[in-house]
Formats: sequence, C-alpha cells, structure tokens
Amino acid sequence: MIRFSVVFISFTCLLCSCKDTRKIQSVIVKKDTVAIVTPPVYNGREDSLAFIRENYNHIRNHKINFTTFSAKMDVDYDDPDGKKMDVNAQIRMYKDSVIWVSITAILGIEGLRAYITPDSVKLLDKQNKIYIARSVAYLQEITALPLDLPSLQDLLIGNPVFLDSNITSYSKSSGSVSLLGINDIFKMLITISEPEKLLQSSKLDDLDEQRNRTSYLTYSDYETKKGVAFSKKRTITVSEKKKLGIKLNFKQYEFNETLSFPFNVPKNYKSE
Repeated sequence: MIRFSVVFISFTCLLCSCKDTRKIQSVIVKKDTVAIVTPPVYNGREDSLAFIRENYNHIRNHKINFTTFSAKMDVDYDDPDGKKMDVNAQIRMYKDSVIWVSITAILGIEGLRAYITPDSVKLLDKQNKIYIARSVAYLQEITALPLDLPSLQDLLIGNPVFLDSNITSYSKSSGSVSLLGINDIFKMLITISEPEKLLQSSKLDDLDEQRNRTSYLTYSDYETKKGVAFSKKRTITVSEKKKLGIKLNFKQYEFNETLSFPFNVPKNYKSE
C-alpha cells in the first residue's frame, strides 16, 4: 500500500516550486463564477501566430479555478513489473495549501492516509501502523522532477501541467487542434477538442535523450457541473525503461464547499 501511495501521489503531480503553507482545520468559501470567452473571428487568410495565441489562450481560459475541491474516485494502477491494483480514493484540496488523500482497498477498509503541503509529505500506513514524514523533496527524489503543490493540484483537478507559452507550431485534424512547444524539461504536445477547446491529451517527451522518458496524459468524459467543464476519466502513462499506468475514474466531486482535513498520528504508530 505504501508503494502504491507514493506512486499515486508522485504521478498525480508534475512539478515546479513552493508557496507558503498554513495550518487548516476547515474552510468556508463563496462559490466561484465562470466567465465565458467568445473566440475572435478571422478575416481572410489565417495567421499562424494569431491562431496559436488564440488556442493557447483558450486552454488558459478553460483552466478550472477553485478554492476547495473534494472527490471520490476509482484508481486502477499497473506498475512497471506488471502487477495490477484497484483501489478507491478520496481527495480533498485547499488551493495552494493542502492535499488530503484517503485510500481504501479490500472491504472498504482505509489502508493509507496522506497529508501533503507545499513543504512536506506525511503518510499514515494504517495496515502496518507506520507514520512517515518527509519534506517535499521526497516526491522530487522519486520522480527526479521539481514538484510543487499547485502543479499536483492542477493534475488532480484536470488542468494542464507543464503548459508553457513557448508554442512553436500547431497542427489541425478533424475535431482537434494540437500545439507543439518546449520548456526547460520537456517537449510538449497539447491537444484540445474543436470547437469546445477542451483538453484531450498531453504528451511530454524528456529533453534528456539519455533518459528517453515519455509521459502521456488523456482527459475524457467531460461534464459541465455548476459551470465547470470537468473530465471524469483520466489516464497517466509514463514510459522509460518500463511502463507505468494509472487510470482515474471520478465518481463524484464538489467545488468550494466547507472541508476538513483530519490527520492525527496514533501513539502506537512507528515513525519512519
């Protein structure tokens, strides 16, 4: 269970630097409003730079903004050695401050609880009565990427990760537009649907050719709830020397409700 939790937490991120944290017991927030952006109409021959800029802005404008978020989901995990694991997970998030995760498997018994802040990762292995406390560098060591809490939250909520304005080219096909760009770590290929401009996939190829690492994320089964287009089904595939796969199937989710983030370490737990 610990091994799965580390992989799940790690690959539900994808990175950069940290912000200040604060202790949170519960949060009460107001409902957000959603702005509708009308795309411009081109006259005459389409300008490539303008087209790239327009679609990049559409991706940014479709980014889900939230204060709190909670969800229940099924998680299917295929590890690099071919082992499979199916679990249920609950997540609660307060933007830029905390991610709380509870993972259950057989008979609905909670096996693991995680509490992640911008500077720490805390895990309760309830099966083995073990408490693990690490700095956020714990995640960075596992993935060899500079992780941060906001990026992890973006991935969980369905926002694009590693999105960079340095878009060099684009391509169009029936029902979709793909933008090709580059940042300090990856070459990225972002594909969105036409005409909805919703994120369909993100392909990330490591610039370090010696690593030969490729990450592929997909987003599907969108529904609009309270003005937010939310992808209920996601896949995360990471290939290097071996292949790792995670499927997330969201069963229910809520935005901007009052949440608590309980995390207490029992006295009989062993610390590692």
